[in-house]
Amino acid sequence: MAIVMDVAALTAFMAQEFAQVAKDFTITRVEADLLEMRLNVGTQHLRPGGTVSGPSLFALADVAMYLAILARLGPVALAVTTNCSIDFMRKPAAGRALIAQARVLKLGRVLAVGDVLIWSQGGDAPVARAGLTYSLPPAR
Repeated sequence: MAIVMDVAALTAFMAQEFAQVAKDFTITRVEADLLEMRLNVGTQHLRPGGTVSGPSLFALADVAMYLAILARLGPVALAVTTNCSIDFMRKPAAGRALIAQARVLKLGRVLAVGDVLIWSQGGDAPVARAGLTYSLPPAR
């Protein structure tokens, strides 16, 4: 499926609709089958022990998949997460950004299903994998 929103359009959408978190994320690549983005890890994303918190990893996976869907559908603000399963596979490297690669596996009329892999920047193995399902608003 063709890309409807590119990096600039998705970044502007995030700044307008989700200003409270947009500063934490940087969209780095949008292709027909992949959206890549970075979580700019700060102290607010850490848990005791100096590792990135699970909720921060979940947020990265959720935002990356949401934007991967919007890249194909356009600015549909009412697409909502209906399911997420996340596997935490290894501890993220301290002091490094996290990189998410989101792939939309199925884009239907009512549901979208996708997969997200998350790495520590510069790492060679994923730190987490998430499978997500979104409910899409009815076409107008």
